[in-house]
Amino acid sequence: MRLGLALGYWGRGPDPAHLVLAREAERLGYASVWTAEAWGSDAFTALTWIAAHTRRVRLGTAVAQMAARTPTATAMHALTLDHLSGGRMMLGLGLSGPQVVEGWYGRPFPASPLTATREYVDVVRQVLRRRAPVTLDGRFHSHPYAGEDGTGLGRPLKPITHPLRADLPVLLGAEGPRNVAQTLRIADGWLPLYWSPLRPDVYGVKDLPAGFMVAPMARARLCDDVAEGLLPVKAMLGFYIGGMGHSTRNFHADLMARMGYASEARRVQELFAQGRRDEAVLAVPDAFADEISLVGPRGRIAERLALWREGPVTDLLVTAPDPATLRVLAELNT
Repeated sequence: MRLGLALGYWGRGPDPAHLVLAREAERLGYASVWTAEAWGSDAFTALTWIAAHTRRVRLGTAVAQMAARTPTATAMHALTLDHLSGGRMMLGLGLSGPQVVEGWYGRPFPASPLTATREYVDVVRQVLRRRAPVTLDGRFHSHPYAGEDGTGLGRPLKPITHPLRADLPVLLGAEGPRNVAQTLRIADGWLPLYWSPLRPDVYGVKDLPAGFMVAPMARARLCDDVAEGLLPVKAMLGFYIGGMGHSTRNFHADLMARMGYASEARRVQELFAQGRRDEAVLAVPDAFADEISLVGPRGRIAERLALWREGPVTDLLVTAPDPATLRVLAELNT
């Protein structure tokens, strides 16, 4: 199992520790560094900055949001950064949910998310392979554009720039069972959310393709007080389950329910909707936060890390707040 560093997206502004952590991760032998985006900082600019200050570590987006860009624009980002980094780029994509897609990006959430994802990946693959001009008679992504409000003057094009690698890895963030099943068919890897080594059957993943990456994120922190160390995990869960979605449609809450915490997920949503955010965070069960993270003294982390290595995970993407935690994980994973 390889280790990766997941930096996430910025909060109020850039975090100067991110570059320090990325360079330390490379020094320690971590295989990859990943950035993300929500409705603030974008994933590619921060990743390019890290690429310019590192030499060997692979670079990934976990995830770049599909609604933010057309698939050809995303492919341009990926092939450009792949050239600049000397072939270190990995493209992780996610569809997000209707609240973000429609509320922030001002676009309709696709009526058929699986079809929209499949078409998006198809176009990205065509750009990266550069075998012919991009063409797709798609429901959500048509090339050339064929809508009634178009001019009819569009023509198929292929990228002027020759991609460095036609097989640049494409990974997908997927939560629902059908979405995960499709990911196994069309992508090079999967970025699961809330992976628990204690519940490997929740996603129903079987018969992984050869070379397929399974790369979940986990908060890691070396500390003596486990309850205190879990607070950032609970804050993240409270925000995603309570704030990143509607009470009737929240993929994150649905996943938590499938993992055995249905009533707790509903309670977190209720409290968050009432503006009682601190209470929503505290309502996240310690047990749930604990099983999807690596928190505590060195010996405890070592025991739990062994559980992660027993399953199908190929790359553990850790969100760690300090170099000491990164160093301990690197030592334990040898």
